[in-house]
Amino acid sequence: MAITLFVLGLLLSSLNPTAAIGTCFGQVANNLPSPSQVVSQYKQYNIQAMRIYGPDSQLSQALQGSGIQLMVGVPNGNLQSIASSQGNANSWVQNNILPYPNVQFKYIAVGNEIRPNNGASQYAQYVLPAMQNIWNAVKQYGLSNNIKVSTPWEMGVVTNTYPPSSGEFDPSIQSYTQPIIRFLVDNGLPLFLNCYPYFSYKDNTADININYALFTSPGTVVQDGQYGYQNLLFAMLDSVNWALEKAGAGGVTIILTETGWPTAGDVGTSIANAQTYNNNLIQKVKQGTPKRPGQAIQTYIFDMYNEDLKSPAREQNWGLFYNTGAPKYPVTFN
Repeated sequence: MAITLFVLGLLLSSLNPTAAIGTCFGQVANNLPSPSQVVSQYKQYNIQAMRIYGPDSQLSQALQGSGIQLMVGVPNGNLQSIASSQGNANSWVQNNILPYPNVQFKYIAVGNEIRPNNGASQYAQYVLPAMQNIWNAVKQYGLSNNIKVSTPWEMGVVTNTYPPSSGEFDPSIQSYTQPIIRFLVDNGLPLFLNCYPYFSYKDNTADININYALFTSPGTVVQDGQYGYQNLLFAMLDSVNWALEKAGAGGVTIILTETGWPTAGDVGTSIANAQTYNNNLIQKVKQGTPKRPGQAIQTYIFDMYNEDLKSPAREQNWGLFYNTGAPKYPVTFN
């Protein structure tokens, strides 16, 4: 009966085909609002989707009946256990999904920003088997029509991103990426992507105009065959779309699981720039990219609140809201 009620509750989330704008709710902080206050703020500002980086029972309880779509993460440190045992994956779903029948779980993000040639390389061998086991558990409990499973990558998995049509998955880690891509194709699952024009701009201010990064360029900046690009985000996303196509996965949808602009702490950071980026972002992702026009992009803005326990200073200042709940600047979400 509990599982039946759970599935009925989740069906509501599949009735709206539009791509909701959400925010990431990072919790590396010691001064965050309570779960009930967080949920109230999401509803107050019509933020329709939330990403969290690991299960949170108090937050899940507060989300029940809210109508907010939830992406919940499996932390990197849990991947080995889940990859090693279908029973462990089943238990993860039993403990973190099934007890909350009135939460609109939308996605499970298995790990975060893992590849064999970055700082999270020790987890790479566990990503695919953990994804397979979590997906098997989701199917076992009859939830696969409503909950999709993937793993969030960052732009480092792609090389030759300029122009976008040159984009391809890094050949040096193909033994890692290609089986995951095949798993997504075979099961009709999306690709999760954390994509930050801010970092591309920060690391290359000599060649990238800030207007191109902030969606404020007056005309085409990059012409790539038939496709013209006025903003850096779409150029980056389409480089991944091209990479997917070359990998035989042109039908895989990208979910933008993180993007945003910090308000302080480094080159190009300011409240004005963050306001410009995020408000323009919300409007632009409704349109789709030049390569995939008309396909609204499900997007999660990073971050809901500042995270004061992170370092360096830039990493503490991505919040759309202060930890008191006051907005840093006006944003129209949905």
